[in-house]
Amino acid sequence: MQDLLDSWAGLITRHTADPAAADVGRRLIEAWSEPHRRYHCLSHLRDILARVEELAGDAENPDAVRLAAWYHDSVYDGLPDDEERSALRAEQDLSGLAVAPELVEEVGRLVRLTITHDPAPGDRNGEVLSDADLSALALPRERYRDNSADIMAEYGHVPVEVFRASRVRVLLALLDGPGVFRTERGRMRWEAPARENLRAELADLRGQRAD
Repeated sequence: MQDLLDSWAGLITRHTADPAAADVGRRLIEAWSEPHRRYHCLSHLRDILARVEELAGDAENPDAVRLAAWYHDSVYDGLPDDEERSALRAEQDLSGLAVAPELVEEVGRLVRLTITHDPAPGDRNGEVLSDADLSALALPRERYRDNSADIMAEYGHVPVEVFRASRVRVLLALLDGPGVFRTERGRMRWEAPARENLRAELADLRGQRAD
C-alpha cells in the first residue's frame, strides 16, 4: 500500500501544501479497500493509474486525469448514484485542500464522465480517463471472465435477471458506439481484443455460444 501512498503524495503535493492531504489519501485507500469490493478495489486503482500514465501524453491536463482516476470509484456501493457521490467526494476533498477551483471542477467533470464513458470529440482528458478505465476489457479472456464474475458479485443485492439485463445494455452501448476507445493508442492496443470479449460476454448472457 505504500506505493499508493507515495503515488498520492507525489500527485497532490503539486497542487496543495496542506498537510491534511496525507490523511485524504489514506481515507481514499481505505475506501478502495472496503471488503465488499471484488473488482473495484485496490488492484483496479493500481491498474487505472498505470494506464493513465501510459496515455498521459494524450491528455490536456494529466494531473486532472490522475486525480479523477483516484476518485472515480471512491464511492462504490453498486448504486446508480455511485459516480455522482464519487464526484462530490472529489470536489469536497480537493476544495478542502485549497486545490485550484478550475482543477477541482475538471476532476468532478471527469469523474461524472465515467457514468457513460462517452467523451465528446476533442475532450482529451475525458478520452484518456475513459480509455484507461475501460482498458481491462481487453485483458485475456480468462481474466476478463474473472473480472466480470467479480463485478456480478459486487451486485449481489440485485436480482440476477435484473443485473444481466442491465449488463446487456452496457455491452450493447459499448459495441454500438463510435468505438470503445477514443485515443489512438487505446484503439490500436485494446479495441480488437475488447470487442472480442464484449461479444463473447454478450453471447453468454443471451445464452448463446460465442464464435
